[in-house]
Amino acid sequence: MRTAVFALLCGALVIAGGGAPTRATAATSRPPALRLLSASPKGSAPGDATIELRFSAQLAPLTRRDVPKVSPSTAGAWAQPSPTTLSFTPTAGWLPGTVVRVTVPAGLAATDGAVLRRASTATFPVENGSDVRLAQLLAELRFLPVHLSSSADQPRPENAAGQIRAIFQPPAGRLVLGDGWPSQLAQLWNDDRATVLRGAVMAFESQHGLAMDGVASTALWQALLSARARRQFNQGGYSYAVATESSPESFTLYHNTHVVLRTPANTGIGGEGTAPGTFPVFERLRSQTMQGTNPDGSHYADFVQWVAYFNGGDAVHYMPRASYGSPQSLGCIELPYSAAEQAWGYLTYGTLVTVLS
Repeated sequence: MRTAVFALLCGALVIAGGGAPTRATAATSRPPALRLLSASPKGSAPGDATIELRFSAQLAPLTRRDVPKVSPSTAGAWAQPSPTTLSFTPTAGWLPGTVVRVTVPAGLAATDGAVLRRASTATFPVENGSDVRLAQLLAELRFLPVHLSSSADQPRPENAAGQIRAIFQPPAGRLVLGDGWPSQLAQLWNDDRATVLRGAVMAFESQHGLAMDGVASTALWQALLSARARRQFNQGGYSYAVATESSPESFTLYHNTHVVLRTPANTGIGGEGTAPGTFPVFERLRSQTMQGTNPDGSHYADFVQWVAYFNGGDAVHYMPRASYGSPQSLGCIELPYSAAEQAWGYLTYGTLVTVLS
């Protein structure tokens, strides 16, 4: 008798030599599993970083449905630098703070028949942008007291890809403080640039409707690039103020390198002195009633005008006094009426106020 042999994968009946029918095992009916072994970047990375995926076996040629999906989507090119590796190089990239997700679809195949049985994902956050580039953009938009000594290497406003890459790889260019600014601002720029940048960021945020926190967020970078492309410069100029607690106490206000106001001022009394340091203006009020407790325990409720808060409860404002130039406040900088009115017009959001003890 002739022996009948039939074999079908995926659970088909197998009949051999007239014996009892049996079913093929799962091991013979199912291809081996392809695995995603690693993905880089593993941690935070620049927004123009190349994404690399390494698999457990040599990959078969990619079909359109096999191409991994990158979100948020951006222009770029997939390549296969080695038999087991796929890479994606963005043309431009992502802004700081963006969380990038890469999804490899199920069904991706290897040359040995192995298949990725479930979709695999990997994510990484885009790292903070360069403070150098932040300063360059703010300087170009006139929110800083410095200017670029050379703009030859700056990417063109319409070159969106170059603008994003420059956030992580700043072009060459020296930032120079303008002539006429006081030594205190020069020292700040050299020794405490973060404070100067924070004030400039707050000024930019206030003019562009962003949350005024002084932080270089994703929204801030996007707004900076948009403002540069549209040439939306700071029209208010740059202001800087210095208050001295040495006798006689004074308040000096600079605007675009020129002294626009110099007046006697009152700062805090002993035990309630005005804190020394440099702080950005974060709140402005035409007038208000300030309430609190005096050192002797009594309560006060003083109507004040032309108020610009710069450090906690400390503000520059008008307060009626018989004289000015000595410690009389509980921490604020008190000015005569006309001086306070003039100062308020320059003490816009983000303006730095330096208090010298």
